[in-house]
Amino acid sequence: MQITLAEFIRDTPEGDEAADILRRCVHCGFCTATCPTYQILGDELDGPRGRIYLIKQMLEGARPTHRTQQHLDRCLTCLNCETTCPSGVQYGRLVDIGRQVARERAPRPWHARLWRALIRGFCAGPLFAPALGLARVLRLIPPPREPGAWPTARHARRMLLLTGCVQPSMAPNINAATARVFDALGIELLVAAGSGCCGAIRHHTDDPIGGLADARRNIDAWWPHIESGVEAIVMNASGCGSMTREYGHLLRLDPLYAAKAARVSALTRDVAEVLPALMTPRLPQLARGRSERVVFHPPCTLQHAQRIRGVVETLLRDCGAQVMPVMDSHLCCGSAGTYSLLQSGLSAQLRDRKLDALLAGAPETILSANVGCIAHLAARAPVTVQHWIEWVDARLAASEALI
Repeated sequence: MQITLAEFIRDTPEGDEAADILRRCVHCGFCTATCPTYQILGDELDGPRGRIYLIKQMLEGARPTHRTQQHLDRCLTCLNCETTCPSGVQYGRLVDIGRQVARERAPRPWHARLWRALIRGFCAGPLFAPALGLARVLRLIPPPREPGAWPTARHARRMLLLTGCVQPSMAPNINAATARVFDALGIELLVAAGSGCCGAIRHHTDDPIGGLADARRNIDAWWPHIESGVEAIVMNASGCGSMTREYGHLLRLDPLYAAKAARVSALTRDVAEVLPALMTPRLPQLARGRSERVVFHPPCTLQHAQRIRGVVETLLRDCGAQVMPVMDSHLCCGSAGTYSLLQSGLSAQLRDRKLDALLAGAPETILSANVGCIAHLAARAPVTVQHWIEWVDARLAASEALI
């Protein structure tokens, strides 16, 4: 695809990156066939190829409209299109640039800006935990699973764990279960004081500067531990993992943080990348328990952004689970971070489709790898929805009880 950048973005890092990405696109349309929003809406402009044309027009000087912005907002940024694309088009980075240009050249109405600011302040701020607690007192939402004990043993092998912003309040057992599993395998998980939101919430709600501030704060919190030799930065929320892997790119032009950010991105590992090798000696013992029927929903941030596919399913089978197949497992559940708040209608349709697919095999439990997907699916699912690391933690505890 040929492009002539307009003067306002010519010879800028964003313009150069966008032009390079656009030149790779060959208009093949493979991406459209796997786009969740195109499947629902049937509009070319609500698929990756159509959005690419909209972005190209803006970068060549066309004035964006609120309708342009609407088509870009409807994108889940699930990156299914990147998985499908035979030309290696980095659509996720391109749509970030396109959204930034649309915001700057066609500012949102005040109420839309306020809504996004409220989401940022609530989800990634100090009010989330007390508000969630009040909602539980009023029985508006169910109580969380008890987190259980955090291990206190010290081990020679150490890794960092990002606890996140909403996860400690919404689903505290995920972090505790992760720590217990790693402890049982001889690894101590450290939580760095001062670490917090990965930055994805701000980054995806029109505050990229705030998102970068979150990234720098985490880098500063982690850096002393990195210098002391931690092996990895472990992520049990795939959305946080995909964002943290982007730190190196997002801060590449920052002379104070570029090298550190690249190092952090290189150290970032999803729990699914770390556990299989560690658990191999324990698998015969774990597999002796009851064969529970489970189904795994791989979040888009795991399978498309981080390109981690099939690993969790294999590990669950090795642990004795009967993992049911899922139709269209590549499609998004509709959570997509704050998408379920900003595009609730589309999000609900995608969730209903996903639940139909997940429940087709009559599983006892739905497992996933990201707190947003888990909460989104659990709101309508008739069976338990939990993180797969919680399932492994319970399996380990049950196997220990049998010894």
